[in-house]
Amino acid sequence: MDISITKMSSKGQIVIPVEMRRNIKEGEKLIIIQNKDQIIMKKASSLDQTFNEELEFAKRTEEAVKRIESNKGIKMEFDDFINEMKKW
Repeated sequence: MDISITKMSSKGQIVIPVEMRRNIKEGEKLIIIQNKDQIIMKKASSLDQTFNEELEFAKRTEEAVKRIESNKGIKMEFDDFINEMKKW
């Protein structure tokens, strides 16, 4: 894993350090995901079905956590819960 430090310009632009952009072509689309204090960047061309499924699961999980934290969670029997999870 490579780690580097960069900064954002007044226009909201961020420079990707040269050693980290060697495999990124000019004009290539990138996906940016923010989760609290994390920002993840991934090449759009490298997305696959598994990533899309993981992203959907993460969104649903985050929504569920927000509902639970605001006391709007749903109570259900264990078997019903498992059946609901299989739909995901």
